[in-house]
Amino acid sequence: MRQTAFVRGCGLRLLFCMGFVTALYAQAPSTGSGIPSHPRELKYSKLTYAPPKAATHRRVLANGIVAFLAEDHDFPLVNVSVLVRTGSYLDPKGKEGLGAMLGSQLRAGGTTSMPPDKFDEEVDFLAATINSGVGDTQGTANLNCLSKDIDKALDLFAGMLKAPGFQQDRIDLYKNQALQGMERRNDKTESIQAREWGRLMRGDQHFSTVPTTKTSIESITRQDLIDFHRKLYHPAAFILAVSGDFKTAEMISRLEKMFQGWSILTTSVPAVPKPLHTPQPGVYMVNKSDVNQGRVSIGHLGTMRDNPDYYALNVMDDILGGGGFTSRIMSRVRSDEGLAYSAGSNYGFGVYYDGVFQASFQSKSPTVAQATAIVLEEIEKIRTQKVTQEELETSINSAVEVFPRYFATAGAIAGTFANDEYTKRKPDFWDTYRERVRAVTADDVLRVAKKYLAPDKVAILAVGNVDDMLKGNPDKPEFSLKKFSKSGDIQKIPLPDPLTMVYPKN
Repeated sequence: MRQTAFVRGCGLRLLFCMGFVTALYAQAPSTGSGIPSHPRELKYSKLTYAPPKAATHRRVLANGIVAFLAEDHDFPLVNVSVLVRTGSYLDPKGKEGLGAMLGSQLRAGGTTSMPPDKFDEEVDFLAATINSGVGDTQGTANLNCLSKDIDKALDLFAGMLKAPGFQQDRIDLYKNQALQGMERRNDKTESIQAREWGRLMRGDQHFSTVPTTKTSIESITRQDLIDFHRKLYHPAAFILAVSGDFKTAEMISRLEKMFQGWSILTTSVPAVPKPLHTPQPGVYMVNKSDVNQGRVSIGHLGTMRDNPDYYALNVMDDILGGGGFTSRIMSRVRSDEGLAYSAGSNYGFGVYYDGVFQASFQSKSPTVAQATAIVLEEIEKIRTQKVTQEELETSINSAVEVFPRYFATAGAIAGTFANDEYTKRKPDFWDTYRERVRAVTADDVLRVAKKYLAPDKVAILAVGNVDDMLKGNPDKPEFSLKKFSKSGDIQKIPLPDPLTMVYPKN
């Protein structure tokens, strides 16, 4: 998951425009009509905002659990989130899917003292929400309830965390649903693209790309879930984010009681492994003959989140393709040529290993090659020519002006700081973020584009009707996917058996 202080997408652009219209009336120069003759005449007061400090909200419980608490008395609600130092990267070989199954069954399987149906009934009676999950490198558990019911809700929440029941019929139901989901693995080009792009970037032996199979899911037992939980779910592995209608001192007392008597294990959790695979450039295609559009990904490995060039790279990517309608890729591919509804890029910053740079779009099969050529042109252009001052200011202003939204609610404050604690983000990140973004120059953008964008290393993945994509547009024969391969060869990736994930030989 990309961890960055740049907010992408059209939603924020829409909000920006709404704010612009409001400002038109609120800050317009005094004229006969009250409306300026041109937007340039609008005057804005300087944005001043001091982000909250993590230390203000950070507490350490008696058993060593770190908790971030943020009060908010606007609504009679309380949110409690637990980050668990676990993840599917800890799945034993041959039991892929164990972590994800535990994440589901922690909530679904009741507790040792309360069967699932009764647990569900108690949660519903409080009009509360309790859920849990396990991702690649993090586990989560969440509680939302009315503040008046916090004590009863915390008792249920603690029971789930401490002593899950893992009822067998719920496990069986989960397995059946998982197998049904596997059967649809090759149905959608979006999921095929994500899977095969991951394999191209990480190889097929990294935990992030080793798939669950019918065999691995069926091999997981209730005892496997109990053992996984006993080993990894304990207070030393928890970080809390608590927000809502409470008094901090009283909430700390509740949390102390919640974890009282829960033994703390000292066994360290293994580090997240880095992929050993080196991506190979080339043109790769997956045939899905029943669709009339092709999904395309273009890119290579990115870098780490703590790279000193983080800020300049974010600005560069925002201008290239990450900034929605103001970005170059979107403007060229969608607005100018009408070849795709959406197109853009994302320069990935890894926390545990290098992220991935990925430009992507979806276009009609005959125009896939043309759209690919445009994306590659824009990548080369930003590497060889300085961005304009207007582009630079738009990107920087966007990043700076949306910055307060990362702390817009008490939940956002507690959640942001808890995630920072979990991933060990540098303590001064938020304090210096805006100044470092403002310091980015056009020369910096050109420098990092040259250094971190590598056209000679790009892999191009196209998923769709291969024959139609290779034929291209007869009206524009100069565009061909084969031209993007140095050898002129297209490497075709067959669809695997969805239950065994065995790939047939080409």
